[in-house]
Amino acid sequence: MNDAEELNKLADLHARGVLNDEEFARAKARLLSGQATASQGSAAGPNVGAVNGLRRARIDRWVGGVCGGIARTTGLDSWVWRLIFTVLFLAFGSGILLYVLLWIFVPEE
Repeated sequence: MNDAEELNKLADLHARGVLNDEEFARAKARLLSGQATASQGSAAGPNVGAVNGLRRARIDRWVGGVCGGIARTTGLDSWVWRLIFTVLFLAFGSGILLYVLLWIFVPEE
């Protein structure tokens, strides 16, 4: 998206009242100085890197390796994640659904 389109979006948000005058001026200055694209890329970088780095474990696995992979990514032990999924399953039934979805969509290392 080019700068003109970004400015049009900012003006539209300002006209609808989503952005006040001060926020509009700061966003416009940031866009015109070229910092908007650089700051958005660096802010999204760590989150995107963590999600892209998530892999199911081959070694630390009981069923699908999901908890072992999440443990390696987050730094928590895998038994903590197994406990979290078990509690979610017993309390709400959503733990098994979340685990199966992660098993399907997270690639193996």
